[in-house]
Amino acid sequence: MSRHKWIFAALIAAVSVPALAVADHYTIDPDHTYPSLEFSHMGLSVWRGKFNKTTGKVTLDRAAKTGSAEIVVDTTSIDFGHDKMKEHALTADWLNVGKFPTMTYKGVLKFKGDMPVSIDGQLTLLGVTKPLTLKINSFKCIDHPFYKKEACGADAEGVLNRADFGMTKYSEGEAGKVYLRIQVEALKDD
Repeated sequence: MSRHKWIFAALIAAVSVPALAVADHYTIDPDHTYPSLEFSHMGLSVWRGKFNKTTGKVTLDRAAKTGSAEIVVDTTSIDFGHDKMKEHALTADWLNVGKFPTMTYKGVLKFKGDMPVSIDGQLTLLGVTKPLTLKINSFKCIDHPFYKKEACGADAEGVLNRADFGMTKYSEGEAGKVYLRIQVEALKDD
């Protein structure tokens, strides 16, 4: 085969081979990401506390239908809108922020068709790591009008038993069930 025919054949082969999928990387937008906890207060009402400081990364490979997420939460930033409840939440009975100032969730995205529908992951809280699957209730990406780059957002939720992480005080029955919600927005890395 002549040199020109070989180059032409190589170019045709290169065009016919599908491009390898490349994952996109995103950084959590701390101004629009607020994980929260919900739990029963003696069966009378539901307490909700959000965390005001969060960092993390998300990887998304749409072609391969895979991805990952890592969310790091500053547990000292819990906010119930009630000073006494916050004081209690920071103690050793609850979040023990003096010893464990962060909570981390790391997981792998699961897709149904073209959309991520859940995250199979591990929650590390109070130095204990346990599996926790989060259901993704909504997921959307747009070209952000202000940042001029792609932004993705999601709402995910799961349920954990706080006694599994060492928070055993007042954890019997329904009181031990904690609903973890993560509302997240992330901006595509340059």
